[in-house]
Amino acid sequence: MKRPRRKDDVYALGQYISMSPHKARRVIDQIRGRSYEESLMILELMPYRACYPIFKLIYSAAANASHNKKFNKEKLIIWKAEVNNGTTLKRLKPQARGRSYLIKRPTCHITIVLRDLTYYNNFDEYIRRLAKTYQDSVLLDRDYAEFLEFF
Repeated sequence: MKRPRRKDDVYALGQYISMSPHKARRVIDQIRGRSYEESLMILELMPYRACYPIFKLIYSAAANASHNKKFNKEKLIIWKAEVNNGTTLKRLKPQARGRSYLIKRPTCHITIVLRDLTYYNNFDEYIRRLAKTYQDSVLLDRDYAEFLEFF
């Protein structure tokens, strides 16, 4: 059974992107949990080929948020970003003596979920609920002022 979508979530899905899922995950791990504007800056400066399709997906999800749900782009964060395996394209390359060599071209599916932070009235409590252990909450107390300055 499919879970119902939240009213403050905005999705963008890119399917059959021609790159390895491992290479795309390397970039996705850098931007997960960051704000929309910060993630765009990071993607512009990273030297990987996987950055461009991910940049386009995040930009598309933010456009969906501002157009369909009237969200402010400054208050969006990347809530969920995942990369799944797609189908593998198989091609044959001719080799010497009539043999052939199989070339596998992997594809991946990238899902981006943006969430609007204005729905959380008590943001302080919300951040503390994210902390899984007491040590995480102590770290959040120390860095909380810097974190709020960003938003």
